[in-house]
Amino acid sequence: MLNGFKGVLYRELSLYKRKARKQILAASISPLLFLIAFGWSFGEEMSVGGLPYITFLIPGLITMSSLNQSYGISQELNISRFYFHVFDEYLIAPISPLEIVFGEALYGMFKGLLSTGLILIYSQLFSVKLTFSPIFFVAITLHTFIFSSLGIAMAMLIKEHRSQATLTTFVITPMIFLCGTFFPVERLPAVFNTAVHALPLTYSTKVIRASLTGGAYVPLHMMLLAGYAVMFFGLALYAVRRVEA
Repeated sequence: MLNGFKGVLYRELSLYKRKARKQILAASISPLLFLIAFGWSFGEEMSVGGLPYITFLIPGLITMSSLNQSYGISQELNISRFYFHVFDEYLIAPISPLEIVFGEALYGMFKGLLSTGLILIYSQLFSVKLTFSPIFFVAITLHTFIFSSLGIAMAMLIKEHRSQATLTTFVITPMIFLCGTFFPVERLPAVFNTAVHALPLTYSTKVIRASLTGGAYVPLHMMLLAGYAVMFFGLALYAVRRVEA
């Protein structure tokens, strides 16, 4: 199993290395613009839950950016699948679906964790004081694994490349804006508040924000993240096996 997993991961990292500068630049622009637009605009004048808004914003940007990068592998997988038929090669090679999913998930996690590092660098440039706890590292690992697995599943389940944009519009974009990234979910109307508590980003944002700002995290939220990780990994494995069949 280890050789197949390493082969999949090695291929993805080799391709990433060729376009690393462009990828890193693309991952760094969006959060920087949000920091300039919201962080400098509100600065110390506005607070949320006793925190300066920019301090509140940084963990949200971490979850948003790492989600985009981790889930974004679905676009790469679609291109590989529909245009270059890379998955056809995987399926005829002595590689199990488990190895494929695990290798691709680790690649998505790599991209998500890299974007996290970029935003932590920004936090220093903007003089944002963060307090790191071990919970942060567990939470960001689960967070990137969840959305990498979801990206793999969606890439395998769709039947044409154009459907990916529809999924992003109706699933990922609302999640980013409603799950506590830019404002507390408690301020949402009751209907939306109930809906967003069925989404994993709500819990990863809460746990990561608490772990970076000295707040208390809810252990149940971490358990839910672990449950989402198992569920989405299982869905990705099912989707790859479905393509194989």
